[in-house]
Amino acid sequence: MDDVTLVKECLKGNTKAQRLLFDKFSQKMFGVCLRYFKNVEEAEDVLQEGFVKVFSKLKDFSNEGSLEGWIRRIMMNTALDTIRKNTKFSNDVSIDLIDYQIGQNDFIFENMNAEDLLKLISTLPDGYRVVFNMFAIEGYSHSEISTTLGISESTSKSQYLRAKAFLRAKLELIGHER
Repeated sequence: MDDVTLVKECLKGNTKAQRLLFDKFSQKMFGVCLRYFKNVEEAEDVLQEGFVKVFSKLKDFSNEGSLEGWIRRIMMNTALDTIRKNTKFSNDVSIDLIDYQIGQNDFIFENMNAEDLLKLISTLPDGYRVVFNMFAIEGYSHSEISTTLGISESTSKSQYLRAKAFLRAKLELIGHER
Protein backbone atom coordinates (compact mmCIF):
# COMPACT_ATOMS: atom_id res chain seq x y z
CA MET A 1 0.00 0.00 0.00
CA ASP A 2 1.45 3.38 -0.98
CA ASP A 3 1.75 6.21 1.55
CA VAL A 4 -1.20 8.23 0.21
CA THR A 5 -3.54 5.25 0.48
CA LEU A 6 -2.08 4.32 3.84
CA VAL A 7 -2.80 7.79 5.25
CA LYS A 8 -6.34 7.76 3.83
CA GLU A 9 -7.04 4.36 5.39
CA CYS A 10 -5.60 5.44 8.75
CA LEU A 11 -7.82 8.52 8.72
CA LYS A 12 -10.84 6.27 8.14
CA GLY A 13 -9.96 4.47 11.37
CA ASN A 14 -8.70 1.31 9.68
CA THR A 15 -6.69 -0.35 12.47
CA LYS A 16 -4.82 -2.64 10.04
CA ALA A 17 -3.61 0.43 8.14
CA GLN A 18 -2.62 2.11 11.40
CA ARG A 19 -0.62 -0.97 12.38
CA LEU A 20 0.96 -1.05 8.92
CA LEU A 21 2.00 2.61 9.22
CA PHE A 22 3.52 1.96 12.64
CA ASP A 23 5.34 -1.17 11.43
CA LYS A 24 6.61 0.60 8.32
CA PHE A 25 8.20 3.52 10.16
CA SER A 26 8.75 2.50 13.79
CA GLN A 27 12.20 0.97 13.37
CA LYS A 28 13.66 4.02 11.61
CA MET A 29 11.98 6.39 14.05
CA PHE A 30 13.27 4.38 16.99
CA GLY A 31 16.75 4.99 15.59
CA VAL A 32 16.01 8.73 15.57
CA CYS A 33 14.85 8.57 19.20
CA LEU A 34 17.91 6.56 20.27
CA ARG A 35 20.19 9.31 18.97
CA TYR A 36 18.69 11.70 21.52
CA PHE A 37 18.44 9.42 24.57
CA LYS A 38 21.01 7.28 26.31
CA ASN A 39 18.73 4.44 27.26
CA VAL A 40 16.28 2.30 25.35
CA GLU A 41 13.38 2.91 27.74
CA GLU A 42 13.47 6.69 27.24
CA ALA A 43 13.72 6.25 23.48
CA GLU A 44 10.76 3.84 23.52
CA ASP A 45 8.68 6.32 25.53
CA VAL A 46 9.45 9.08 23.05
CA LEU A 47 8.68 6.77 20.13
CA GLN A 48 5.30 5.92 21.63
CA GLU A 49 4.50 9.55 22.40
CA GLY A 50 5.64 10.52 18.93
CA PHE A 51 3.35 8.02 17.23
CA VAL A 52 0.43 9.23 19.34
CA LYS A 53 1.15 12.68 17.88
CA VAL A 54 1.53 11.24 14.37
CA PHE A 55 -1.90 9.62 14.51
CA SER A 56 -3.55 12.65 16.10
CA LYS A 57 -2.05 15.01 13.48
CA LEU A 58 -2.35 12.72 10.48
CA LYS A 59 -5.24 14.79 9.15
CA ASP A 60 -2.75 17.69 8.83
CA PHE A 61 -0.38 15.74 6.56
CA SER A 62 -0.71 17.42 3.17
CA ASN A 63 1.01 14.77 1.00
CA GLU A 64 3.61 17.39 0.11
CA GLY A 65 6.98 15.85 0.77
CA SER A 66 7.49 12.38 2.14
CA LEU A 67 5.42 10.82 4.88
CA GLU A 68 8.63 9.49 6.41
CA GLY A 69 10.13 12.99 6.59
CA TRP A 70 6.95 14.34 8.19
CA ILE A 71 6.97 11.55 10.80
CA ARG A 72 10.72 12.06 11.42
CA ARG A 73 10.08 15.75 12.15
CA ILE A 74 7.37 14.85 14.68
CA MET A 75 9.68 12.31 16.37
CA MET A 76 12.50 14.82 16.55
CA ASN A 77 10.25 17.52 17.97
CA THR A 78 8.84 15.05 20.50
CA ALA A 79 12.37 14.11 21.56
CA LEU A 80 13.38 17.76 21.84
CA ASP A 81 10.22 18.61 23.83
CA THR A 82 11.03 15.78 26.24
CA ILE A 83 14.61 16.98 26.61
CA ARG A 84 13.47 20.57 27.21
CA LYS A 85 11.14 19.38 29.98
CA ASN A 86 13.88 17.40 31.69
CA THR A 87 17.08 19.32 31.09
CA LYS A 88 18.44 22.80 31.15
CA PHE A 89 20.98 24.04 28.66
CA SER A 90 22.57 26.36 31.18
CA ASN A 91 26.07 26.42 29.75
CA ASP A 92 25.57 29.77 28.03
CA VAL A 93 29.21 30.47 27.27
CA SER A 94 30.52 32.79 24.60
CA ILE A 95 32.10 30.90 21.74
CA ASP A 96 35.14 33.17 22.09
CA LEU A 97 35.84 31.78 25.56
CA ILE A 98 36.18 28.18 24.45
CA ASP A 99 39.75 26.98 24.53
CA TYR A 100 39.53 23.51 23.01
CA GLN A 101 42.24 22.32 20.70
CA ILE A 102 40.22 20.83 17.89
CA GLY A 103 42.49 19.67 15.11
CA GLN A 104 41.97 20.31 11.43
CA ASN A 105 41.92 16.58 10.62
CA ASP A 106 38.29 15.46 10.54
CA PHE A 107 39.12 12.02 9.14
CA ILE A 108 39.06 10.53 12.63
CA PHE A 109 35.63 8.97 12.06
CA GLU A 110 36.60 7.39 8.75
CA ASN A 111 37.41 3.89 10.04
CA MET A 112 34.28 3.51 12.18
CA ASN A 113 31.05 1.92 11.09
CA ALA A 114 27.76 3.75 11.69
CA GLU A 115 26.73 1.59 14.64
CA ASP A 116 30.01 2.22 16.50
CA LEU A 117 29.76 5.94 15.82
CA LEU A 118 26.16 6.08 17.11
CA LYS A 119 27.21 4.21 20.27
CA LEU A 120 29.98 6.74 20.78
CA ILE A 121 27.61 9.66 20.22
CA SER A 122 25.25 8.18 22.81
CA THR A 123 27.97 8.60 25.45
CA LEU A 124 27.97 12.38 25.02
CA PRO A 125 26.50 14.46 27.85
CA ASP A 126 22.88 15.42 27.12
CA GLY A 127 23.43 19.00 25.90
CA TYR A 128 26.36 18.03 23.70
CA ARG A 129 24.47 15.03 22.25
CA VAL A 130 21.34 17.00 21.36
CA VAL A 131 23.23 19.82 19.63
CA PHE A 132 25.60 17.39 17.89
CA ASN A 133 22.66 15.36 16.54
CA MET A 134 20.77 18.44 15.40
CA PHE A 135 23.78 20.08 13.72
CA ALA A 136 25.90 17.19 12.41
CA ILE A 137 23.20 14.61 11.68
CA GLU A 138 19.90 16.44 11.15
CA GLY A 139 21.49 19.44 9.38
CA TYR A 140 20.07 22.27 11.51
CA SER A 141 21.97 25.57 11.60
CA HIS A 142 23.14 26.96 14.95
CA SER A 143 20.54 29.69 14.57
CA GLU A 144 17.77 27.09 14.16
CA ILE A 145 19.11 25.07 17.09
CA SER A 146 19.17 28.14 19.33
CA THR A 147 15.57 28.96 18.46
CA THR A 148 14.37 25.35 18.85
CA LEU A 149 16.11 24.74 22.19
CA GLY A 150 15.77 28.23 23.63
CA ILE A 151 19.52 28.74 23.98
CA SER A 152 21.85 31.31 22.51
CA GLU A 153 23.57 30.67 19.21
CA SER A 154 26.96 30.81 20.93
CA THR A 155 25.81 28.10 23.36
CA SER A 156 24.82 25.92 20.42
CA LYS A 157 28.22 26.45 18.82
CA SER A 158 30.09 25.81 22.07
CA GLN A 159 28.08 22.64 22.78
CA TYR A 160 28.87 21.40 19.27
CA LEU A 161 32.59 22.16 19.61
CA ARG A 162 32.67 20.52 23.01
CA ALA A 163 30.90 17.47 21.60
CA LYS A 164 33.51 17.20 18.85
CA ALA A 165 36.33 17.55 21.39
CA PHE A 166 34.70 14.93 23.64
CA LEU A 167 34.30 12.51 20.71
CA ARG A 168 37.86 13.14 19.53
CA ALA A 169 39.21 12.38 23.02
CA LYS A 170 37.14 9.17 23.19
CA LEU A 171 38.41 8.12 19.77
CA GLU A 172 41.99 8.77 20.76
CA LEU A 173 41.48 6.56 23.82
CA ILE A 174 40.04 3.84 21.62
CA GLY A 175 42.97 4.23 19.23
CA HIS A 176 45.49 3.86 22.06
CA GLU A 177 43.72 0.73 23.34
CA ARG A 178 44.11 -1.03 19.99
